Amino acid sequence: MAESKVLTLRLDPKLTKQLDKLAHATQRSRSFLIAEAVREYVALNDWQVEETKKAIVEADHGEFASDREVLQTARKWSRRAG
Repeated sequence: MAESKVLTLRLDPKLTKQLDKLAHATQRSRSFLIAEAVREYVALNDWQVEETKKAIVEADHGEFASDREVLQTARKWSRRAG
């Protein structure tokens, strides 16, 4: 097993109770579930930060969608939503 570090966190009682129920239902420990949740959160936010950095570089180079491209995309998504 890879080296790990112990962290302490505070959760409100309601969330702790929900976590305990989930741990029992999945036969996993609180620690496992919390570590998995943190892994997913970090991966998602890391992806968002990287994509934002790429978008800033594109914008700095003047690489923008045209008004026509934006309207076409908006129409496509509004048709799918309706």
